[in-house]
Amino acid sequence: MLGTVLLLLALVKPACPSPAGVASRRAEALKKLLEVFGMEDPPAPPAHFKKPPQYMVDLFNTVANSDGVTKNPDILEGNTVRSFLDRTDSEEMRFLFVLSSVAKNEKILTAELHLFRLWPRVTDGPKRHHFCQVSVYQVLEKEKPDTPGGKKLLAARLVSLQTSGWEVFAITPAVRDWTEDESSNQGLLVTVQGLGGSPLDPPPLQFASGRDHHESKKPLLVLFTDDGRRGASLPTGGFPDLKPRAPDLPAKVPVPKPAGSRSTRSLDRLQPCQRHPLSVDFEEIGWSGWIISPRGYNAFHCKGSCPFPLGENMRPTNHATVQSIINALKLSEGVSSPCCVPDKLYSINLLYFDDDENVVLKQYDDMVAGSCGCH
Repeated sequence: MLGTVLLLLALVKPACPSPAGVASRRAEALKKLLEVFGMEDPPAPPAHFKKPPQYMVDLFNTVANSDGVTKNPDILEGNTVRSFLDRTDSEEMRFLFVLSSVAKNEKILTAELHLFRLWPRVTDGPKRHHFCQVSVYQVLEKEKPDTPGGKKLLAARLVSLQTSGWEVFAITPAVRDWTEDESSNQGLLVTVQGLGGSPLDPPPLQFASGRDHHESKKPLLVLFTDDGRRGASLPTGGFPDLKPRAPDLPAKVPVPKPAGSRSTRSLDRLQPCQRHPLSVDFEEIGWSGWIISPRGYNAFHCKGSCPFPLGENMRPTNHATVQSIINALKLSEGVSSPCCVPDKLYSINLLYFDDDENVVLKQYDDMVAGSCGCH
């Protein structure tokens, strides 16, 4: 299906098109391509320039090459990672994340609260504490979280007062509650106490808020989910034979040459089955406003003949070998020679802004022809 869509995109500039015909074919092709990426409509680009959370950029670079092709297929438990910034803009350690963009069919696998630990406050006198206890609660009663039944403990740990950096807390039960009943989302409460649970006033430890601190330190909720989409084959390894495109070389959707001359068609038939480039440029398609990475990728396509006898270099299946023999010996009417098709398919990853300007990392199976064979 992907190959058909990409060829439709390549054909949006026929020799003598009418403007209405070009627009119609392009719209149809882009709609089909959106279906491949599991979307009905392309997300609107952010109204203002937004820098994606560094965690999401680092995760993309760990999972994928610069062109989006998966290099570490076992890192993601599911196929989708969503990030949400805190919406409270409060100096207090209360946090609220709006999860309306999570689809109903997505299975919540893991949810993490990422908080940036600031350097401890300078206090008078000798330091008596080296650690404090940080607890994360799901708020059940927004106006009275400190009453019995007003909150539920999600995670607690001892945190050093000697350093700064990111702290990650697992809060999966709360997020599952919120996605099942959106009205139950009353946010999170974080407390800082002494080793024995004693109050510390003022707390020696603070986390960066969404209000007064740098964009790169804002509180972040990260969801690892699976939307149930799976291709015919899952990636099982890296890409030893796929070199990522140099980042300064723009990909182009190639416009195929007219099928015109007999010599061209004859030459194509004589060429053995092999893989050829088929690059997709998201800027040319008009998607660069909402896709962060990659700029494009090489899907490759398979083309060529599968002549009798099929050698091992053709990577034939047993069925293709038998079909080739039957075709060559004319033992049965209407049996064609085997076809040159992908026999390995790999996944790619997109890092993009959704409709709510949250950053999403999504992995799509069966998007790159890793090799071709006669089937």
